Amino acid sequence: MYHDILINFGIFQTSVVELTAVLTGLVSVWLVKKENVWAFPIGGVSVLLSAYIYFNGNIYANAGINLFYFFMNIYGWYNWMRKNGDDKQLMITSCGLKEMLVYAGLIIVLFFGLWYILGKMQNNQYAVYDAFTSALYTIAMWLMARKKIQHWPLWIIGDVVMILLCIFLKWYFLGFQYFVYTIIATLGWMEWKYKIKATQTY
Repeated sequence: MYHDILINFGIFQTSVVELTAVLTGLVSVWLVKKENVWAFPIGGVSVLLSAYIYFNGNIYANAGINLFYFFMNIYGWYNWMRKNGDDKQLMITSCGLKEMLVYAGLIIVLFFGLWYILGKMQNNQYAVYDAFTSALYTIAMWLMARKKIQHWPLWIIGDVVMILLCIFLKWYFLGFQYFVYTIIATLGWMEWKYKIKATQTY
């Protein structure tokens, strides 16, 4: 267990690191919903702190995936801010069927690959959940950085699994974070669908 200042909220207990990770994470997801580029630097803080928490809890794939998120936040920040030849910034788009099949295949490959690797590690009884959510989140983060609307349902599925895992591990505030993530992601999915329809030409 990592050493940190503990804070009590009634019957619940959290730490300064966990609470900071939760708050910055929630702000970041809300900003993504609003297409605000500041989601990425704020999200970078959240994922670094989350990586530290997961590593100390023997949730190794999610620790590693949060480090991946940090670099993807840098890429996403750049990609959302850059302009094309028409001086326009990146717009929300949807993956085609072939793209979705490719990403579905990548999720499956990542899941089994991570599950195999994590299964070889000691003290990692949560390998299957760790591998599953990490595979989903890896592709979701890539799609988010490219403003593809399909990133939202991937986050939602992964977040539901993480809620259950955090409750079991008594990481109540991280579990609450994922619960709110699920709500925001659902609202974000609806909002992005509306924006895509509004930009379609007939």
